[in-house]
Amino acid sequence: MKTKIFALTALLVSPALLAETVSISSPDGKITLSVNDDKAPSYQISFNGKKTILPSRLGMAFKNAPAFGEGFTISKSETASANQTWQQPWGERKHVVDNHNELLVTFSAQRESANTFKVRFRVFDDGLGFRYEVPKQKGLDKVEITNELTEFSIEHAKKATAWWIPARGWNRYEYIYKTTDVESVDRVHTPFTFKLDSGTHISIHEAALVDYAAMTLNQQRPGTLKADLTPWSDGTLVKTQTNFKTPWRTIQISKDAVGLLNSDLILNLNEPSKIADTSWIEPGKYVGIWWGMHVRENTWGSGDIHGATTSETKRYMDFAAKYGFDGVLVEGWNIGWDGDWFHNGDLFNFTKAYDDFDIKAVTDYGLDKGVRLIGHHETSGSVTNYRNQMTDAFALYEKHGVRQVKTGYVADGGNIKRIDKNGIVRKEWHDGQFMVTEYLHNIKEAAKYKISINTHEPIKDTGLRRTYPNWIAREGARGQEFNAWGTPPNPPEHTTILPFTRMLSGPMDFTPGIFNMGFNGLGDKTNRPQTTLAKQLALYVVLYSPIQMAADLPRHYEANQEAFQFIRDVPTDWQESKAIAGEVGEYVAFARQERDGKDWYLGALTDEQARTLKLSLDFLDSKTRYQAQIYRDGKNAEWINNPYEMIIEQKNVTAKDMLTLPLATSGGVAIRFKALN
Repeated sequence: MKTKIFALTALLVSPALLAETVSISSPDGKITLSVNDDKAPSYQISFNGKKTILPSRLGMAFKNAPAFGEGFTISKSETASANQTWQQPWGERKHVVDNHNELLVTFSAQRESANTFKVRFRVFDDGLGFRYEVPKQKGLDKVEITNELTEFSIEHAKKATAWWIPARGWNRYEYIYKTTDVESVDRVHTPFTFKLDSGTHISIHEAALVDYAAMTLNQQRPGTLKADLTPWSDGTLVKTQTNFKTPWRTIQISKDAVGLLNSDLILNLNEPSKIADTSWIEPGKYVGIWWGMHVRENTWGSGDIHGATTSETKRYMDFAAKYGFDGVLVEGWNIGWDGDWFHNGDLFNFTKAYDDFDIKAVTDYGLDKGVRLIGHHETSGSVTNYRNQMTDAFALYEKHGVRQVKTGYVADGGNIKRIDKNGIVRKEWHDGQFMVTEYLHNIKEAAKYKISINTHEPIKDTGLRRTYPNWIAREGARGQEFNAWGTPPNPPEHTTILPFTRMLSGPMDFTPGIFNMGFNGLGDKTNRPQTTLAKQLALYVVLYSPIQMAADLPRHYEANQEAFQFIRDVPTDWQESKAIAGEVGEYVAFARQERDGKDWYLGALTDEQARTLKLSLDFLDSKTRYQAQIYRDGKNAEWINNPYEMIIEQKNVTAKDMLTLPLATSGGVAIRFKALN
């Protein structure tokens, strides 16, 4: 790893000489942050000389102490800068550049207790982050936060276009995205992405969410979004003690949509890895006993068509070994799935299998073929039951060579079941402070057994994969399963919105690769993937995950070997990734280079509108010739009645070439650029 140690400068300003406003700019000078103490602490942001975030409030309120807000003035400011490069063990790119300028502002009030706090700002070329740092002081020891006053006031909000999903709802993050003006937004999850009438694109999110409630946004006045923390069951937002630091509040800024996709801001605001040896964390591709349950060919529970049997798992392992997949996910193997498992989480046993599943037999069989069992822990939201068994469950998996586990927290939002120290059942939100801590406990515990976790029904990603690289993927949005039974299924625009919203936070286990669209019959009113086959292939490049599933049934891949070849070829770990075209909700194109290799891959897809993209290949190495292996929509392809027509062709190209790529309605293209020299 090549590291350029940051240069540090410090400026201490005495309170007597301090002006009411302090400012700092990004390294390229395009973003300027100003912090003001007129009446109350606030900040504002300009981009390319134009206002983007208007004066917005800072502060927080407590249960048993006066608030941080009015009456606080700037008593000190310090600046610093950093420019360094660090290496990911796996990721969208191997090397990440962290280049920022920092401003640390101390606010103080003329009172005897609860009289000081700090806000640390870091400004990058692609946006900024800020967090509160509250030192131990008189009047603040154990703390209960009742309100975070942080605001994001948006310039010309009525003219700004937003893409969003509602927060604090029963279905967690699994909603179809809405497209409205910003003033029509109510309470929303982050990442919250919007486009100003100037063309500037902005996304508000958070980084390093640890021991704190998740931040949603609530529009209380037109154009002003306020931090709305997800509460505990007793109404308290955050329970902590000084010294404490909040997560970073992040604002990614770009002159266009594509710029958002090429941002590393979220990762850069997280701490380096706490796992010294990451060699056991293995990106890869997998198949699984999963889709069959969603299309009702199998069941999770025991019975005549039980999916998770020894014989069925061995059959999948044979398929995986034949076609080069690393693992087989098996859901439904352990006791607890019979009956209404959705509301039956206390009955799950994470170490006892059904009689028709022999974990030793299947893992021995798989390891002999170079295929690992991928474990599964569904909690149905009964997290106390899971925590009580977690250590034994991970020990069992480690004993049998399991390296990855998919966890599930299927339960309505606000219905996570915990049992407190007095034996009383409490119901919590998936993104409240209790579950933020619970999810992270699962990651830390798994690391002791060299197990990586793929969390479904998760807390949103905030870049903690940098600090805990065994948090290898998660869900956190509507995935492929909604196309089996979701009514309505994911619309054609869904995967043209995800890269600019959910995917800004990190990898998603979307589970692409459905080859049979007609399991419920073709047509625009049935549950089915609303895509062409070529678009399913494009998803492997567009929707990043270090673990990618070939989600369909093995027989459907066996029946279409030519298209299946792309899934076999495409890597999941990258040397470099570049978004090269896109508009939110319309289309997107990504190019990615295989890690430590010469080959590049391209994926592009569109919404319900057919369109033609002309893409420069200047991302390719200028000294290398490539064979472009192209999988694209056929001339008459369209997603409703003719999703399967696809042209597979080859041509030699260089970095000087342009490709003209016609995309069908809800279509796509997937390309492997195989290096020839």
